[in-house]
Amino acid sequence: MTNVHAVVSRPGPTESAILAELAAGAPPFTVHRRAALTSTLRYLEGGSGPPVVLLHGRGNAATTWFPLLPGLARRHRVLALDLPGFGHASSPPFEGKGFEDGLRFFVEPVEALLLEMDLGDAALVGHSLGALVALEIALRKRARPRKLALIGAMGVGPVMTASSRAYFRAPPERLLRLLGAALFRRLRPPRPTPLGERVAALHRELGAVPDGRVAPVAAFNALFPAFGPVPHRLPRLGEIDADTLVLWGDRDDVFPAPLGIAAAAAIPRATLRVVPLGHAPHLEDPDSVLPELTAFLSPPTDALLSPLTDR
Repeated sequence: MTNVHAVVSRPGPTESAILAELAAGAPPFTVHRRAALTSTLRYLEGGSGPPVVLLHGRGNAATTWFPLLPGLARRHRVLALDLPGFGHASSPPFEGKGFEDGLRFFVEPVEALLLEMDLGDAALVGHSLGALVALEIALRKRARPRKLALIGAMGVGPVMTASSRAYFRAPPERLLRLLGAALFRRLRPPRPTPLGERVAALHRELGAVPDGRVAPVAAFNALFPAFGPVPHRLPRLGEIDADTLVLWGDRDDVFPAPLGIAAAAAIPRATLRVVPLGHAPHLEDPDSVLPELTAFLSPPTDALLSPLTDR
């Protein structure tokens, strides 16, 4: 039976405040829900111009992109999606066993939604798990994204740090329930800035759900073993036929930066940016990441980004 909790759930106070600000912005963002295969996905939409679809990382939601949404929407039609089972999207139970099954759980509803909305050529921007989803959509070639931006991407190499595996296997939703918000904050301290505090509050709020997100957590855990090499798409990256931005933090504590460097080398039309940040550079320093994304997604007509720079 499909988990319908997320479909009827309501944003908490932190997310509600973010949604209110986005709705009142220029351009404004609106909230939508749409069925896609056996899931119902929520998405935020705002702006006009060439379409850009944003895909968040594990345990997050469309609203996690809030620091970048107004800037991107000044030049683009922007859609930020909740991945199946996360945020306020529903999902079926996960009954698979390994990497390919876990990947299909997240990819197929997103791909179906893009095709149904005539967004098969939209630029895809993904972080971590969302970047793997974007990458797989490009590899499947049912949709043909015109551009890919991969931020701290999962699934591009055989390495995942031991500390991150232990944290995700816990999983964080259970840790949050067991420890409470105060102790969980000590385990995962926010960046000491107003934005860092707000992002951390949103993450805690998204994790504090009654069912602990059983299905998407199980599907995510199927993407990597507790020990040993991680399944990956590195041998297939040469099949990517879209202009690609690979953006990585050199202090990434989940997927070390050499993975991003190797991925950019394997993608035919890739631009590499390594920045002095961690696993989520777009949330740690959006003021520096937004110009990178804007330049990549909307390059001047007389000066396209050259491939494989900043190596």
